[in-house]
Amino acid sequence: MGIHDIIEGKKQWRAHQARVKALPPDYQIVYKEMQKYFFKVGPVDLTDGDLLSGIVDFFEEGVAAGKGVLELIGTDVAAFCDGLIKDSRTYADIYQESLSTKKGPVEK
Repeated sequence: MGIHDIIEGKKQWRAHQARVKALPPDYQIVYKEMQKYFFKVGPVDLTDGDLLSGIVDFFEEGVAAGKGVLELIGTDVAAFCDGLIKDSRTYADIYQESLSTKKGPVEK
């Protein structure tokens, strides 16, 4: 990855963040909670994929339709997030795999 790629990536992230800031406050709060959740347990390819920008697209459509954010996703934000990444490999999966491949102590 060269310096040009890093600069381009930062430009794209700033543009993405500007779209988030243009959302109504309730949408921003929910988006930030979703973002934290994904960064903690989310898919391995989060930065390579279009999951976060797809969520902003979905939220922008909800705003245009005059709906509240909880009307779109429901009251359980974590369950909504889990539904989005159900078929993706997560860091939790990698951790579980590493535990299953390690040998435990020898029993006597």
